[in-house]
Amino acid sequence: MKVLIADKLSSKAVAALKALGAEVRVNAELTSDDLPAAIKDSDILVVRSTKVTAKTIESAPNLSMIIRAGAGVNTIDLGAANMRGIYVSNCPGKNTEAVAELAIGLLISADRRLADATSDLRGGKWRKKEYGKARGLKGRTIGIVGFGSIGKAVAARARSLEMNVTAWSRSLTQEIAKEHGVSYAPDILSLAGQSDAVSIHIAYKQDTHHLVGRAFLDSMKEGAILVNTSRGEVVDTAALKEAISSKKLRVGMDVFENEPAGGEAEFTDKELAALITATPHIGASTDQASEAIADEVVRIVKSFIQSGVPLNTVNIRARSSATQSLVVRHYNRVGVLAGILDKLRISGINVEEMTNIIFESSKAACCTLLLDNAPKQAILDEMSKDENIIEVALKPIS
Repeated sequence: MKVLIADKLSSKAVAALKALGAEVRVNAELTSDDLPAAIKDSDILVVRSTKVTAKTIESAPNLSMIIRAGAGVNTIDLGAANMRGIYVSNCPGKNTEAVAELAIGLLISADRRLADATSDLRGGKWRKKEYGKARGLKGRTIGIVGFGSIGKAVAARARSLEMNVTAWSRSLTQEIAKEHGVSYAPDILSLAGQSDAVSIHIAYKQDTHHLVGRAFLDSMKEGAILVNTSRGEVVDTAALKEAISSKKLRVGMDVFENEPAGGEAEFTDKELAALITATPHIGASTDQASEAIADEVVRIVKSFIQSGVPLNTVNIRARSSATQSLVVRHYNRVGVLAGILDKLRISGINVEEMTNIIFESSKAACCTLLLDNAPKQAILDEMSKDENIIEVALKPIS
């Protein structure tokens, strides 16, 4: 199995992959434009920030899995992967602490204007009078948009600063909020209105594009702090620039709309950079997070090699469209399942999903097939007549 790693990954992970029998090639300098030519004979692709386009996927006839060495998969063309039956996996939760730490760092930096103060000192300007103006965080309310693992980690750190925490996400309930010691915001605009600071930790999808837009920013308090360490496209940049001017918002950002993909590139939005405290998408870039992600990449590849099904897949259909469940208990002999499948094929019935479990004796097995339609009784009777079949049972799926 040939693995191409197109971004930096721990040398320990590379050694572990080789120990699994994989042929590993590492080229952290590859860009999205380089990938189509580089990936041609690869079975598995591992990326971090490098974009995986439809052209790349179409250029790799042997490609069976793409692993995002991080949480989000918005840099991978999932539609193209789906059409080719290519698994896409990620490493959720492994960068939680790193991103939460940076979010709190940006929060404090925005409140105390650390970046501006440092810049002036480096320029030979002592401006204690200017930078001695900060509201402080103790007793203030921080609103967290998105209450997954990172949102929860930020909440814990904010509480240690003696901040009041309120949260909103689509899946958050009053009961869950109470369990985690945070206040519950019924909607995102009410969260904006009651918060002295807001930290964004929500995945980027089509329905979260510009979720933090003009209505949200208009609802924020004058002089409030906004921190974004999720994805740049969640925030409407044009509306944000206006709000910084009109509402004197203080902003800390690690992610940007249309940000460069590589490690070294020109950043064109100098206007925005001049208004905020900012870092170049380094939220997950700590040694601790990198090692945790690398270990998870190895675990995903190992599961794929051993079972054929990788862990943490993000592009498998959540619910089957099958209408029938066919359970066949059978003797574990060559050709038994082939005969079952052939009868279904002749009947024009498609198998949506299939699992076959072998019992400890290795003499018997149980196969469950999820079908798009019910076979006629005559077909079921024909299956049952096979001396290798113990029982055939068909049940509708409710």
